[in-house]
Amino acid sequence: MSYSEITSQDIEFLVAQCGADRVYCGDAINEDFCHDELGGINRRPDVMVEVLSTDEVSKIMKYAHDRNIPVTPRGQGTGLVGASVTLHGGIMLNLCKMNHILELDEDNFTLTVEPGVLLMEIGAFVTEHNMFYPPDPGEKSATIGGNINTNAGGMRAVKYGVTRDYVRGLEIVLADGKVMQIGGKVVKNSSGYSLKDMIVGSEGTLAVVTKAILRLLPMPKKMVSLLIPFPELEMAIDMVPAIIRAGSIPTAIEFMERDVILAAEEFLGRKFPDNSADAYLLLSFDGNSIEAIEADYEVVAHACLAAGALDVFISDTEERKEAIWSARGAFLEAIKSSTTEMDECDVVVPRKRVAEFVKYTRELQKKFDIRIRSFGHAGDGNLHIYVLRDQLSQEVWDKKLKDAFECMYSHARELGGQVSGEHGIGYAKRQYLVESIGESGIELMQNIKLAFDPQNIINPGKVAFS
Repeated sequence: MSYSEITSQDIEFLVAQCGADRVYCGDAINEDFCHDELGGINRRPDVMVEVLSTDEVSKIMKYAHDRNIPVTPRGQGTGLVGASVTLHGGIMLNLCKMNHILELDEDNFTLTVEPGVLLMEIGAFVTEHNMFYPPDPGEKSATIGGNINTNAGGMRAVKYGVTRDYVRGLEIVLADGKVMQIGGKVVKNSSGYSLKDMIVGSEGTLAVVTKAILRLLPMPKKMVSLLIPFPELEMAIDMVPAIIRAGSIPTAIEFMERDVILAAEEFLGRKFPDNSADAYLLLSFDGNSIEAIEADYEVVAHACLAAGALDVFISDTEERKEAIWSARGAFLEAIKSSTTEMDECDVVVPRKRVAEFVKYTRELQKKFDIRIRSFGHAGDGNLHIYVLRDQLSQEVWDKKLKDAFECMYSHARELGGQVSGEHGIGYAKRQYLVESIGESGIELMQNIKLAFDPQNIINPGKVAFS
């Protein structure tokens, strides 16, 4: 599909709307806006605009629509699949300065925010009011708009669910500049198709999110973490279904291997509570009393020890919890700092197949003679598998990465899994989405895209659309 090229007239329009200090062209656009966190694709937009309001977004979208100019919405750029990278030039909408918390409704337990508010800011704000926003992706510096567009999950998904479960309403700007309110503060809604849920997870391809109404919960009064070492990963992950069946649902169930822990120790410059075992489960429990939490985690601890766990480390102080969870939060950066380049396979498989999949990646590591590191959310079957380039030449790296990815995505399908658990498809994983959901699924997605954006000007080239 062809688009109009940016002209001096277009720049003049954007400057008239937003001011010269918020419009950047060519080399004046910082390199950071040319790629995302992994940097697998690097493209510079023709013009980048810092927008401050829904009205500005609406006017820019209408202008772009009338002149067939592509528009790429952008937050902090912490994604891993190129979803926020401009592929066809045009206008990049930088939404980071739309970063206001607009309303805390304590009666309805909702928080209304602009898309540029950071996840860490939401957590800190609601905690001050004894409330709780459960979604907990590892990257706390991501914007809530980015979380919504990827339906981010994170470490508390096993008990509380994902971002979609906490979005009550949205304000969106359509491709032609029209502003819509979808959803709201209501708890239930069976009023036709759920347009809100269509936008959540759409990776900025259907509309631009300019406001969100988030569902909150009362803040749990207590939280305890368990670090449980096992002699081998299969033994650790095999415990997960048993933990769930025990009826004491943890807030999080994470798995990690020793190699990743050692990388995090080196990256952070401090020791993990234990690094001697081959594999670990990291669990957290929350509730309103220590007694209730103890009753839950004791059942799990005894079950793990009976199944061969080497020990159970209980972290019930802020210092101990920080030591564990700061290391867990640094895993991605630690792996990234240990190599020259890497790419991620973000598959999700049924919980009981997690150990089988990780074991398969170890076989691939030997088969292709390439380093592969993994960690992830054992409680919901979402694995983060990283293939590392190290000192491989570009040609060899491209071939080995392609072969390894094809093997992993194919095996995930065989196990009843899907191509992405929480990081999305973006540009990088499109071919694997086709293989995962089939031609009929792709056709349906493309028709939905056409209904929202007939000219394909919003974030073109991502997910299921070229």
